[in-house]
Amino acid sequence: MRKTFALLLLFMMICSTGFSQYRKSVSILGDSYSTFEHYLQPDTNAVWYFPQPLNKNDVTSVGQTWWYKFIQESGYRLCVNNSFSGSTICHTGYQKADYSDRSFVTRMDNLGCPDIILIFGGTNDSWAGAPIGEYQYADWTKQDLSSFRPAMAYMLEHIRYRYPNVEVYFLLNCDLKTEINESVKTICAHYQVPCLELKGIDKQGGHPSVKGMQQIDEQLKVFLAGRQ
Repeated sequence: MRKTFALLLLFMMICSTGFSQYRKSVSILGDSYSTFEHYLQPDTNAVWYFPQPLNKNDVTSVGQTWWYKFIQESGYRLCVNNSFSGSTICHTGYQKADYSDRSFVTRMDNLGCPDIILIFGGTNDSWAGAPIGEYQYADWTKQDLSSFRPAMAYMLEHIRYRYPNVEVYFLLNCDLKTEINESVKTICAHYQVPCLELKGIDKQGGHPSVKGMQQIDEQLKVFLAGRQ
């Protein structure tokens, strides 16, 4: 009897240790702001940030990126970073090109099995002047997904069903077109996806600098802490 009790106690201790060591995993669905060379899945995704900068920006280490800092400082672990430089949420890119090979809508199924999903997009939709479209929450066609509002709604609905019981958050860049900002907030509210509106992010070449990355990290942590 004592031996059985001792074995049971040992088993419980092992299980308790395992649970206490579990760290939540985070996946990123993003654009250039969330890239860094050799840290993307798939590795063929277009990159903007490199150890040897190709652009006028002082970020030279993955440890300086907003997502790496947030994950490390919060005690989480990275599941998948599926970010693609220049990508739009909808299928329409720069010069009205077909971006269905890289859009958020196309990549959203490839985020692994995370506990938390952080979506950071809309910047290129704004910069590229993608069609805004109408608010639409059902019966999407491929043509509908060439416009921002239908694609944004389709993405959030699909992610909600594709990743049940996963925390989903949207990060909204500052300095975007008003119609993009309002659309993001309206659609996030419809799907009850918390939306962080970033403020005053420092940028070099239109992209977060080291200071800007720190600001994103800090604003995200404050935002999530306020939701506890």
